[in-house]
Amino acid sequence: MAKKHILIVPGDGIGQEVTLVGKKVLDKIATKFNHEFTYDEALIGHVAIEATGVALPDESLEKMRNADAVLFGAVGHPKYDNDPSAKVRPEQGLLKMRKELGLYANLRPIKLFDELLSASSIKPEILKGADILFFRELTGDIYFGEKGRKNDGDTAYDIAEYSRYEVQRIGRKAFEAARTRRKKLCSVDKANVLETSRLWREEIQKLALEYPDVEVEHQFVDSTAMMLIKDPRRFDVVVTANLFGDILTDEASQIAGSMGMLASASIGDGTGVYEPIHGSAHDITGKGIANPLASILSAALLLDISFGMKAESDLVISAVDKVLKEGYRTVDIADATTAKDKILGTAAMGEAVLKFL
Repeated sequence: MAKKHILIVPGDGIGQEVTLVGKKVLDKIATKFNHEFTYDEALIGHVAIEATGVALPDESLEKMRNADAVLFGAVGHPKYDNDPSAKVRPEQGLLKMRKELGLYANLRPIKLFDELLSASSIKPEILKGADILFFRELTGDIYFGEKGRKNDGDTAYDIAEYSRYEVQRIGRKAFEAARTRRKKLCSVDKANVLETSRLWREEIQKLALEYPDVEVEHQFVDSTAMMLIKDPRRFDVVVTANLFGDILTDEASQIAGSMGMLASASIGDGTGVYEPIHGSAHDITGKGIANPLASILSAALLLDISFGMKAESDLVISAVDKVLKEGYRTVDIADATTAKDKILGTAAMGEAVLKFL
């Protein structure tokens, strides 16, 4: 029996709806395997700004530091998207959380359930068997470099910056993961143009000497974007910088049929944060139709990576697989062949997974 403390951080929009389902799955696992999970909640994003004036209150950060793991929803609100001049923004909470908790590695597994082959716009014969694990660096690059305006505001700049240690630590995690999989690592950069990418490539090449059993290739980001669609099965573990990783993993979500199916883990050397890759999706908030499977699969990642509960994690993934095999879908992954009575809302999809657990 294990005792663990989990912080639920729903955030904004559909984050509130899907984390509710993720927590129920964790509860079911605790009961089934005789673990004791305790919970607390914390504010982040737009809801935190409304309540406290800041996107990540100190109280929330303290709770995160003291938790064994964090199950996170999403941040964002349309009112900020339409106001570029807003000084306080929901996304600041996300960036601060990553920085303060030292979450330097974002893991995004892109694994296609066979039942969803038709949900993607890519041909099934190209997709079948695709299984990619992305490592996106989270604390450097253009997001955190110096930024500003000059020439009376007519020119804007964002500086991309990387230090060797930042590349080394995420590179090592990616190599270690490749060892447990197909022993193939693709490092993505733009070393023909960018100095940060040249440093990135140097460090990955150095690390490769320590992992002679892992086959390493270096790809430019533009060619990787093309190959992800042309031949996704050629990739096993992919490691890349913050900006490239942000774009490529959203592109790769289409391999899995929907962003509503993809979980992610943000890890460092302390508390790990687990979240769906979809955003707050205010266009469907409150309608009860959001796909909770990414939050459920994030809970599975949490069990595996933070708690070392592989059997428990595998059971959750297997339950999701069974639900899909039974033909149940949320609207985002349904197609013309889906029976009307098999299209479920957020809560009902959660209940279906619980039943199979």
